[in-house]
Amino acid sequence: MAVLFTTLWPVFVLIVAGHVMRRTGFPGDGFWPGAEKLNYFILFPALLFSSLAMAPLDNPALPRVLGAVLLCLAACSLLMLAAWRWRRWPAARFGVLVQGVLRFNTYLGLAVVGSLFGKPGLVLAAVIMAVYVPTVNVLSVLAFSAGRGASITSLLLPIARNPLILACLAGVAFNLCGLEPRWGADKLLTMLAATSLPLGLLNVGAALNPRELRGELGALTVNAVTRLAGAPLLALLCAHWLALPSLERAILVLFFALPTAPTAYVLARQMGGDSHLMAGIITLQTMLSAVSLMVVLALL
Repeated sequence: MAVLFTTLWPVFVLIVAGHVMRRTGFPGDGFWPGAEKLNYFILFPALLFSSLAMAPLDNPALPRVLGAVLLCLAACSLLMLAAWRWRRWPAARFGVLVQGVLRFNTYLGLAVVGSLFGKPGLVLAAVIMAVYVPTVNVLSVLAFSAGRGASITSLLLPIARNPLILACLAGVAFNLCGLEPRWGADKLLTMLAATSLPLGLLNVGAALNPRELRGELGALTVNAVTRLAGAPLLALLCAHWLALPSLERAILVLFFALPTAPTAYVLARQMGGDSHLMAGIITLQTMLSAVSLMVVLALL
């Protein structure tokens, strides 16, 4: 527990610092949108690319890990679909609830994985993200289109424009071609990657809005429990069933125990979703994860 606390408290201090900085107006409201764009389009893709470009893709456990990711996502999706058929939520609400259960906070996840498991953990996490991110994007768009159909363009466009997905694909292609970053490119990528996670965590805190927790308390609570407790339990069962090694099992469960991503709010707005509910889900899950992640990692 002492090791977990030492690992997690700096992560959440940065989140709290970002929230305090945003609320006190430092360094100014214009800073945060620019910082988020810089991280989303340049710094974080550099981290993913560099991790995948040098990843040992011949790891014999990788097919089982990726199979476990897809199995968990399929099970969660089927449960959400059953709940939708029972409750008959409108698409604007259903899409938000699906994002609350399926999406995860990449900045928080990679910060924790890097602190606990080092470079081998980051490499494995990047490989998982190469499958997880595009799959969840498609499922989220489908959820927002529930009952009204979805065109091929509406499904593929968010994927084609997502810099994280493009960075993952580029890193895998670079790796499979047998190339290596040379002539200082590796150092540049390392510098960019090292900047990404602290800035990302500050942005997570800046995006939190406790005022959005008013109302919808029942839906917020059920969604948070499903994401922070139910999803990691399901991931653990899949990991045991597929006999994953300890490192792979721990990272798989951790990814499904992470709170939902702040970027889920952007997609909810773009797809005409209930943005008030989405903001509340992001805020509550992020706050509760300070405790839930400690519990999940201790049990592992």
